[in-house]
Amino acid sequence: MKTSNRSALIALAAAGTLWGLNVPLTKLALGWLGPGWLTVARFLVAAPVLALAGRRGLRAALSPRMLASGAIGFGVVIVLQNAGIEHTSVSHAAMIVGAIPVLVALISAGLGETVTRPLTWAGYTVALIGIAFVAGAGGGGASSHGDLLVLGSSVLSAAFIAIQPRLLADRDAAAVTAVQFAGGALVAIPFALLSAGIPHGPTAAVPAVALAALALAGTPLPFWLFAFGQARVPAELAGAFLNLEPVVGAAAG
Repeated sequence: MKTSNRSALIALAAAGTLWGLNVPLTKLALGWLGPGWLTVARFLVAAPVLALAGRRGLRAALSPRMLASGAIGFGVVIVLQNAGIEHTSVSHAAMIVGAIPVLVALISAGLGETVTRPLTWAGYTVALIGIAFVAGAGGGGASSHGDLLVLGSSVLSAAFIAIQPRLLADRDAAAVTAVQFAGGALVAIPFALLSAGIPHGPTAAVPAVALAALALAGTPLPFWLFAFGQARVPAELAGAFLNLEPVVGAAAG
């Protein structure tokens, strides 16, 4: 195996593991901020960190196209995910997020980037049916409303992952992610203002600590690692590492 491929796989595995911890951390942070402001806070803190790391590639990454991709692929995705997690259980959210690798593979096949065998299609179908069955079961603090929001977030996320390699081509992964984070924050601010008004200070330490962990470690590091790996392997392979997210999330939740 080439060193570059090995580094990409390690980065993808680390990203999937770190993202699994984000679901329970998000649940805790929602005790202070609503879904919109939580998204804004995460990206406004994380964007400068990655911009500094990828400063040499910022000029090439800064474009309306990149901002728009981040607005949808990060901003809308995370707002929907946060809103869903607020209304469902951590285990349900983690299970639904587990559909993303399958969705990435399906979208990639639809775009003609991969050739999928009939047996593989059957496996994808069974996996999606299983996830739908678990999500529809309810109970344990879960709700169909929350589950549907997480599912919508997952579909958009899968589409974003499938097209992201084209956006990353010949560009610095940190710089691209920083610009996309800025786009995500910009689209989340109006939603946050309309849905929750001006945010208040924390009333307890735990949500504040959870937000700090999300913004400083749970956002810039895994997204950067995933972008790094995603730029070097096919989208379908990169998406497979997202299987780690529901496993870690369900265990932590």
